[in-house]
Amino acid sequence: MSWYKGYKVALFVGTMLALINHGDKIMALSLSAHDWFKVGLTYLVPYGVSTWSAVKAIKSRA
Repeated sequence: MSWYKGYKVALFVGTMLALINHGDKIMALSLSAHDWFKVGLTYLVPYGVSTWSAVKAIKSRA
């Protein structure tokens, strides 16, 4: 179930970071393929960190 929490964190944090870092291009609808790639990474990083920390916490309890 840690993947679900990671997904929720990635959705929230990734959206905030994407708007901060690429908001001007998003609003102007002028994102290039390279920009879309960077936006995708913006969502993957918080997902990975959240999932990794949840797995570490579960393992430390066992």
